[in-house]
Amino acid sequence: MIGYVTLGTNDLARAAKFYDALLGEIGAKRIMEGDRFIAWGVNETSAGLGLIKPFDEKPATIGNGVMVALAVDSKDKVNKLYDKAIKMGAKDEGKPGPRGEGGFYAGYFRDLDGNKLNFFCMG
Repeated sequence: MIGYVTLGTNDLARAAKFYDALLGEIGAKRIMEGDRFIAWGVNETSAGLGLIKPFDEKPATIGNGVMVALAVDSKDKVNKLYDKAIKMGAKDEGKPGPRGEGGFYAGYFRDLDGNKLNFFCMG
């Protein structure tokens, strides 16, 4: 159902370096880009993640209650990606671990612009 999610940034070059390294770990690469935006995906037909400098030219801000969840296939990948994000300057929002019932496992962080994300797996 979701085609892509876009997050705002105030420093596209800095954010691009962060996401190139982080999303490259799950096989995503840049699939579109322009002067004000970059989009990553594992291919051009599945859901993607984009960064954009707002078109209204006002500063990008974070959404209270907004989070992007990125699915991976193992707890080890959740741990590895969370650790990589933190090492590259992301802020901890909840170390990797089980959450609730049903085998949901996730690690939460805020990117360099303060956007909240997580990597998660089920089972």
